[in-house]
Amino acid sequence: MSILGKIFTWWDGATIGTAIFTSRRGEHVGTDAFGNKYYRARPKREKTPTAGSYTASERRWVIYDGANDASRVPAEWHGWLHGAGEDVPESHLPPPRIWEVDYSPNATGSADAYRPSGALERGGRRAAASGDYEAWAPGD
Repeated sequence: MSILGKIFTWWDGATIGTAIFTSRRGEHVGTDAFGNKYYRARPKREKTPTAGSYTASERRWVIYDGANDASRVPAEWHGWLHGAGEDVPESHLPPPRIWEVDYSPNATGSADAYRPSGALERGGRRAAASGDYEAWAPGD
């Protein structure tokens, strides 16, 4: 992406401001299977007696590889971003279960979005009402 694209867009990767902040203050802690990179603020030497421990003021963030879509953050990294654990998830992940399915992106607003049978995008026709429904008419 061009430098102008980085300055004026926020929906695809990191903006120029986020990239500069990350390069100056961020400590890369891991990358997930989708290529998203996770960072935390480097600890301040004079205020942090135990470097690496999570405090309420510690900043953690993600730089997406592609479109900025929060549904692309795996559950274990989501927990880490919100302070659920001190260690990065890669260090204590359980083995995958046979019933787990692969990630599918949020399709809302795209051509792959779910549209029920009565949706305008599918012709706007729905099945005729059945049962005990009677339409109301004025004067009845």
